[in-house]
Amino acid sequence: MGSNGSLVVILLLIAASAFFSVSEIALASARRVRLQQLADEGDTRAARVLAVQSNPGDWFAVVQIGQNMVAILGGVVGEGALTPTIARLLAGVLPAGGVEPVAFALSFAAITSAFILFSDLMPKRLALAEPERWALRVLAPMRAAMTLLKPVVWLFNGLASHLMRAAGVREQPDDAVTHADILAMTAAGTQAGVVHAQEQQVIENVFELDTRTVESAMTPRSRIVHFLQDDDAAVITARIAQQPHATYLVCEGNIDHVVGCVDASDLFVRVLRNEPIALQGEPAKGLLRKVLMIPDRLTLSEVLTQFRQAHEDFAVIVNEYSLVVGVITLNDVMSTVMGSLVDPGDEEQIVRREDGSWLMDGLTPVGDMVRALGADPEALPQRGQYDTLAGFLMVLLRRIPRRTDRAEWAGFRFEVLDVDSYRIDQVMVTEVK
Repeated sequence: MGSNGSLVVILLLIAASAFFSVSEIALASARRVRLQQLADEGDTRAARVLAVQSNPGDWFAVVQIGQNMVAILGGVVGEGALTPTIARLLAGVLPAGGVEPVAFALSFAAITSAFILFSDLMPKRLALAEPERWALRVLAPMRAAMTLLKPVVWLFNGLASHLMRAAGVREQPDDAVTHADILAMTAAGTQAGVVHAQEQQVIENVFELDTRTVESAMTPRSRIVHFLQDDDAAVITARIAQQPHATYLVCEGNIDHVVGCVDASDLFVRVLRNEPIALQGEPAKGLLRKVLMIPDRLTLSEVLTQFRQAHEDFAVIVNEYSLVVGVITLNDVMSTVMGSLVDPGDEEQIVRREDGSWLMDGLTPVGDMVRALGADPEALPQRGQYDTLAGFLMVLLRRIPRRTDRAEWAGFRFEVLDVDSYRIDQVMVTEVK
């Protein structure tokens, strides 16, 4: 075969090798979600690619057989493809004894470089840039090659399967999409500018509903505005004017004996109609309604389920001793998910100061604290035993924190700035240098 014929063969081998490189990377990198979208839109090729991805053994066997055959043929043909031409060019420059070795080395380097660049690097980069598009393009010729080489593929696949089973290695990929996978994709989308930072935070908050307990979003006992059954109309209207809310607890004697709840809107209707306002006896009929009671160990996800089943948006939280520890509304849960998107005017629980320190409310959820500090949640002491920054400090100090108390964790110093009746109001967090 002449030099021109050898060069033509080498170009064909480079093209074949490039085809197999694209086929390998495209199938491995094609996103199943995107392929499923194309299949749902009526692209039958996408459905076939999905089927191949579920059982890719034959595909990759053909790729490896093709690439090895091309490599062997390339070595045979390329050995003398450029050597004579280069030797003629070097005949008048080098001594006679050194022409052949140098010509062979230069020919080998040129052929190898051409294969690396045009049959490996460039095709694989193209396939990585648009894997779904290239997977659809190479599907038909690869299916033909799989049919043509079926006996050889069957032999090598059988041997490979036996060796995989003997080694105890899984053959089928795990296609389950986990929470971590979704969060990783949204984080990548945020870095690429496709997903807004607030949208990513909302997605993270949604997944935290299964781990956050109701205590992290409730209104605590000390802040509950409630009525007693024997309160008269003047007391009720005055309290509504001073501390307006949508729903109020109604209790008998004290807050731990809940008899129901009343909506402020119903009270306003009574006032507008000049009807008597009372929370017991005959006037209370149609005004007082039953209240949903839930345990304090529920997660926010379970609270949403309770609201949906009971068709309620307000609940009282009790502990194992049947004492009221707080109340929670549907809006509280949604505020946890949406964050500042619900009401940007709300006072933030975490404020970054100019000197780099943080000012945090004692009721700040531990997850928000860890996220703000960029700390490792796995390093939290006695995880799961508390939900707020106040509880976290109680675990660190092993007592009820007092003003000016300090504790250190994970390279951060926590200093209690204000305590109100044993309740931690504000904590300053600084990084320990």
